[in-house]
Amino acid sequence: MAAAGSEDLKQTPLHERHVAAGGRMVPFAGYALPVQYPTGIVAEHKWTREQAGLFDVSHMGPGFLMLAEPSGDAEADHAAIAAVVEPLVCGDIAGLGPGQIRYTLLLDETGGILDDLMVARSPVFAGGLYIVVNAATKEADFARIAAAAGERARLERADGHSALLALQGPEAVNVMAALVPGAVELGFMTYGVFSWGEDKVFVSRSGYTGEDGFEILVDAHEAVALWDALNADPRVRPAGLGARDSLRLEAGLPLYGHDLDATVSPIEAGLGFAVSRRRREAADFPGARRILAERDGQLARKRVGLVVEGAPAREGAEILDAGGKAIGVVTSGGFAPSLGKAIALGFVPPAFAARGTRLQVSVRGRAQPAEVVQTPFVPHRYFRKSA
Repeated sequence: MAAAGSEDLKQTPLHERHVAAGGRMVPFAGYALPVQYPTGIVAEHKWTREQAGLFDVSHMGPGFLMLAEPSGDAEADHAAIAAVVEPLVCGDIAGLGPGQIRYTLLLDETGGILDDLMVARSPVFAGGLYIVVNAATKEADFARIAAAAGERARLERADGHSALLALQGPEAVNVMAALVPGAVELGFMTYGVFSWGEDKVFVSRSGYTGEDGFEILVDAHEAVALWDALNADPRVRPAGLGARDSLRLEAGLPLYGHDLDATVSPIEAGLGFAVSRRRREAADFPGARRILAERDGQLARKRVGLVVEGAPAREGAEILDAGGKAIGVVTSGGFAPSLGKAIALGFVPPAFAARGTRLQVSVRGRAQPAEVVQTPFVPHRYFRKSA
């Protein structure tokens, strides 16, 4: 099924597979992508929680930042490439070990979030970083990174000639054991380079569903073969954008452009963990004055999780206090298939952010009861290797 105006949209290397499988294609971040398959969003969501869902996330922005003139000293070269990126983000990139991944935030000079991204130290190339940015912001992100690199480093984008697949769910590790055995040795937030077919694949043990799983970067000409090999396993079913969104919402994970934007700081967003200790102590990241002051309590709003009674409160719905006064706004909301109830993320003043606080949300002009709860709504099940 083709999307309206699909002639103006980019297609991933897996586009024909989605169409053949009955995927309902919709425009998303300039691409035609499946929002769901014939089984429906709820079935895809539950299958991912119980087995393994396979997502095409090739619209994302993977790339490699390589030191222009490596010295051959692995630690010195890593320090040099980290120095290119650290002025743009709040994470400790210099402290990464080979193969380690860090979730971090690209910030503007006021401490507003321009994007959330993954930055990983190459386990193979000294002075190399693997970076994955969000689809809607990747042009601006890559331009910002390239400008910071200047002549010190070169940015090689992979989104034009590769596919990115996300295999998520409790059976993902067993599926990978049969296809890319070495990948099962990875722990959460690490990655490696492995052989598959005639090429190498970059596999990270990560994802955005709250489940254990893997993201696999593969050359475009091998993408269909890998997709087919994964789908041949009876534990795997394809899943679309709809299930990806409901899964990440249950996991309490913010979505850029909805829960995060340039007006939101890491502390307001509940992402203080992404401001690494070394960077806090040095106060050497964009917007440090604001962010450190907010961390010390000078905070006007805070992201919270809500369980909503009745119909789901969607993005833009007002959050009300017990007396009906508007105090905040929902930034993500929907039905949680794993819980059988409506949930939401949104921003309220800190005085209303304590767990158990009774609030209301306005849904189609009608106030519905809501309660502040701890996130994630559904516990994360990441695989963390023992030290």
